[in-house]
Amino acid sequence: MKQKTLHIVAISFLVLIQFNTYAQKTTRKEYIQEYTNIVLEHQDIYGIPASIKMAQAIFESGNGNGRLATQANNHFGIKCKKEWAGETIYHDDDELGECFRKYNTDAESFKDHSEFLDGSARYESLFSLDPMDYKAWAHGLKAAGYATNPKYADILITLIEDNKLYLLDQGKDIIFEEETPVVPEVDKTIPKHIDLDNYTISVSGHLGYKLYSNNGSEFIITENGDTFASLSNKLKMSEKKLRKINDMPNEQVTANSIIYIKKKAKRVNNGKLMHYVKEGDTMHSISQMYGIRLKNLYNLNRLQPTSKIAIGQQIRLM
Repeated sequence: MKQKTLHIVAISFLVLIQFNTYAQKTTRKEYIQEYTNIVLEHQDIYGIPASIKMAQAIFESGNGNGRLATQANNHFGIKCKKEWAGETIYHDDDELGECFRKYNTDAESFKDHSEFLDGSARYESLFSLDPMDYKAWAHGLKAAGYATNPKYADILITLIEDNKLYLLDQGKDIIFEEETPVVPEVDKTIPKHIDLDNYTISVSGHLGYKLYSNNGSEFIITENGDTFASLSNKLKMSEKKLRKINDMPNEQVTANSIIYIKKKAKRVNNGKLMHYVKEGDTMHSISQMYGIRLKNLYNLNRLQPTSKIAIGQQIRLM
């Protein structure tokens, strides 16, 4: 009995540590509030819409939590280029070990981004656009080659509209609704690898299991002795379908694992942009954590099933 109690306490402690790790990261709301004044200032000085500058910073830095932002104060993913004479940091992007600019402060990064756009002939046509037309600016940045992501313009537009960043262009304040965070139960049923910010527990169960929801897809947590064959019988689903939904064609289930009973989504739908690889992570565990189909997760990151990931690497989620 003593050993079992210690085991439950240990699991609860690990879950609490993981929750606190997530809580320590800068939230989208905090990031917008911290950098609103500087994007408004640069809108006045350089003519760059505040909504566009903020959306780029959010996306490129992962709300300020990305490696380039935390270790190099680089919030816009600007690479060294031949004219850069300052400090540098090497980071995997389109290719391995690419050279990125390193700044002493966040303010230097925001200034360099504005001067980078303002001083380059490539982006000259942007400044003839209506400063209130954030959609035209987003498409213009993509057309000018700011990013290789084919969805770059759509991502910026979505960030602007979902977070009402267009209000900044109009000189208005963004009013954030008070949010009541949903803190999951801390007990032995919480799986080790789960995005604690992004799941809920349903009121009702499902054929004897507590039913969870993650990124719009429902899942259960396996128990001791569960196999795909037994789950197939209990859940009234074919084993082939269960394996396909969970991207597990040959693997076996283990206790306290996530098993989806409905198709996972193609990308994260809660606004989280990045996952930072931790010890023990695999592309499959990340896909289960966030409820994203494994094939889509590989495609989003231009990786192959044979690709290896490293601790600290950024994995795009949308």
